[in-house]
Amino acid sequence: MAGDLPEYYFRIRENGAAVFRVDTENRQRRIEMDQIAVVNIKNGEIKPQGERKLSADDLRAIEDWMTRRIAQLAQRDVDDILRTVDHLNLTTQWVQSKATDAQLEEVTDALLLAMHDLRSVLVRKKAERILKSAPEDAG
Repeated sequence: MAGDLPEYYFRIRENGAAVFRVDTENRQRRIEMDQIAVVNIKNGEIKPQGERKLSADDLRAIEDWMTRRIAQLAQRDVDDILRTVDHLNLTTQWVQSKATDAQLEEVTDALLLAMHDLRSVLVRKKAERILKSAPEDAG
């Protein structure tokens, strides 16, 4: 088992992770984790723990993890939105086939306002993208 463990462990936090070096090469053959840094994904900051100096290998491993984590979080954002599209479709079906008048009274205004707000932002962003990609007039 010890041979299968990674050299670093990243304990996920709100905006990044606490970084540990994993050590199994000790007399008791126990897994020891020594915190070496704290990482902030939002601003890219890597703070060594205490008076520690991070090696080039440490920094490379942390930066690689940050790159993978940022990509993973971006993909999750898209997945969440696609789930929202599915949920909107399920909501439409519920409104059409199952919702009672009382249930509709409870949710209609909130749904209409949220959908209006979303539609306004989507239309504006789409127009911005179209204008940005359109060739400029020569005249």
